[in-house]
Amino acid sequence: MLEVAGLRAAYGRIPILNGIEFEVGDAEVVGILGHNGMGKTTLMKTLMGFIAATAGRITYQGADITREPPHNRARRGIGYVPQGREIFPQLSTLDNLRMGAANASDDTVDAVLEDLPHLKPLLDRPGGALSGGEQQILAIARCLCAQPKLILLDEPTEGIQPSIIDQLEEILGELRTSRGLTLVIVEQNLDFVATLADRVLIIQKGAIVRELSPDSLSDPAIIDEFVGMRA
Repeated sequence: MLEVAGLRAAYGRIPILNGIEFEVGDAEVVGILGHNGMGKTTLMKTLMGFIAATAGRITYQGADITREPPHNRARRGIGYVPQGREIFPQLSTLDNLRMGAANASDDTVDAVLEDLPHLKPLLDRPGGALSGGEQQILAIARCLCAQPKLILLDEPTEGIQPSIIDQLEEILGELRTSRGLTLVIVEQNLDFVATLADRVLIIQKGAIVRELSPDSLSDPAIIDEFVGMRA
């Protein structure tokens, strides 16, 4: 579904991505691990088109989208749940969902709420009044209103209590099955990644340096390497 080849990106003259290479298959979940400052968020923003690639190629469902703007990528079926969630705090939960896509119908919103019933009692509540976990579920639901086939999730467990992290694991696992979604998850919570991912990629200094199996994330040597990243 997604192929990234030789991808480079920079902030001004400062290179951040240095030849990223990886592929993601249909209905696959790929986790991306790395310490802060290694290029994880830059990678997600470049895949979505918010940061321009300076070299390399992004191919989605056989089409070269490297130079396409974000709204075109969204129309093709790529969704993005950013770090920090970025919901609209003054809008109600329902209006946040309606903002998920310019052409999101009530039927689309209703279908998303059937998949995420946690939000039904919160529809009239302002987004800013929700807990961090509720905001994260809302951010995922808002993304689903655009009916994506691939979702890029940047640090979905950041600032969320453990019981809600368990809910997120369940929600994402069920969405993968029910909607056939493909997921790319940037994360620092090793347990969360191990539960959901089919494969785990390690990013260092803007490059993918190796691939791990989810089972290997329970290895003490791996835990030591990523100390501070475990829940």
